[in-house]
Amino acid sequence: MLLFSEPHCSRRCSGDQLMRTERMHRFQLVGVIHLLPLPGSPRARAFAEVHERALRDAEAYARGGVDLLLVENFGDAPFPKERVPPHVIAGMTLIVDAVQRATGLPTGVNVLRNDAQAALGIAAMTGSRFIRVNVHVGAMLTDQGIIEGRADETLRYRRILDAPVEIWADILVKHAVPLAPLTLEDVARDTVERGLADALILTGPATGKPPSVADVAKVREAVPGVRLFIGSGLTAENVGTYLGCADGAIVGTWTKMGGVIANPVDERRVRQLVQAIGRS
Repeated sequence: MLLFSEPHCSRRCSGDQLMRTERMHRFQLVGVIHLLPLPGSPRARAFAEVHERALRDAEAYARGGVDLLLVENFGDAPFPKERVPPHVIAGMTLIVDAVQRATGLPTGVNVLRNDAQAALGIAAMTGSRFIRVNVHVGAMLTDQGIIEGRADETLRYRRILDAPVEIWADILVKHAVPLAPLTLEDVARDTVERGLADALILTGPATGKPPSVADVAKVREAVPGVRLFIGSGLTAENVGTYLGCADGAIVGTWTKMGGVIANPVDERRVRQLVQAIGRS
């Protein structure tokens, strides 16, 4: 089941007042729950602590007014390239289920760095709405080494599970560079046309850094019929820039207390961001 209506956007992201007005109420805000380090990771915390913090963050997001949530094992760095151990999957499954029960919000799963199969399994068992896949097609040079997309495995596994879980795929994901000199537009088209992604995510170069308006416009022009989310760097100050060309944004860093990613979610900052969307 698709969450959003088919997107449409002008060639430029700003300055088209009519387009901005039409899109305002559709802009979807996805709050990221950055899990504390799970047991077994280098900076491991007790599972009860990880679970409790995740629920507090989820409730702060819900009270602040986000539309969806995304749970990811952010604290487990350094991440394995692909497959995570079974206890990570088990722990995340418990947390995702608890978060959805506590908030009633549609939720997504991202198993870092690139375990799409684990994310799909968690999502299918918990009734989650989508997964985020950092490298869905192609190959990227990352701090974990070379990561290759496994779109074929991911899509076939989804078919086996018969689960209505959407695949939200990053294009030229942050903290990585492509092995070949590919254009952003070509990667976007390949991710949709060959990787069959349901939605695209565009980030800046690193966590907390926004993509350029020009890059957002390039992706929108290359694949105009596909939902597009800003994947990093969104703030109350810059959100108006993206309302005319993106269908939503995934936000984490700015919503934390003091804008520090390691801190708990600040309900007041979430509400401030939601209000900024309404005012823009």
